[in-house]
Amino acid sequence: MRRLKKILLFIASIYLLIILSMTFFQEKLIFLPTTLSQDFEYSFSTPFEELFITTEDDARLNALHFKTENPKGVILYFHGNAGNLDRWGEITSEFTKLQYDVLVMDYRTYGKSTGKLSEKALYDDAQLFYNHLLKTYKEEEIIIYGRSLGTGIASHIASQNKPLKLILETPYFNLLEIAQKRFSFLPIKLLLKYEFPSNEFINVVTCPIAIFHGTNDNVIPFESGKKLFESIIQNEKEFFLIENGEHNNLSNFEAFHNGIQKTLK
Repeated sequence: MRRLKKILLFIASIYLLIILSMTFFQEKLIFLPTTLSQDFEYSFSTPFEELFITTEDDARLNALHFKTENPKGVILYFHGNAGNLDRWGEITSEFTKLQYDVLVMDYRTYGKSTGKLSEKALYDDAQLFYNHLLKTYKEEEIIIYGRSLGTGIASHIASQNKPLKLILETPYFNLLEIAQKRFSFLPIKLLLKYEFPSNEFINVVTCPIAIFHGTNDNVIPFESGKKLFESIIQNEKEFFLIENGEHNNLSNFEAFHNGIQKTLK
């Protein structure tokens, strides 16, 4: 009996340690930033401007604005949870080939951006860049694009404004549902500080919505993106299924490029 008590105490201790780790270190599981020195110089083949926006709480947010001649409009791009603008600049500058300008920001703690992370701060920061675009573009020229983690932020900003379109690549129904499935043995609802409820935002969005998701996505399950799409009740919507597509390789598939060209025609 004494040995059993020791075993149970050990298991309880491990479980408590996991809960404490999830409570205090969950940002390290969700966000995977890489930093850049403030004097780092970006280099891309596409013309661009680097800019900074300072927030009310003195965070300094870095962004890249890629430009093309005679643009059809501008894409405000919210990237995934890893890397920084040195990587995402290469990815997003490709949209200039379809005659769109692109503005992509780095979240707090990513690249050259500074500040304390929180879900509200991410939404507020994103709105600052939307407002920045409104200084030089008409609202009906703005397309919001979210990828992976950024789909929750993109959905929120689209729900608070009236952009031309919302494009989501590898989205989730909400982050809470993903976490509950991945950590089913934990009281995730009590622990999680970031919920990104895309399913709530999406039905406040008034513009057309396009969703891209690969069937072999092992980071954000295909079923989660499809569930989000099926939850859209009122809007014009289109789902682009990328057969055998994984989480980070949709650009390798012709079906993805065809869908993007159709959406951005």
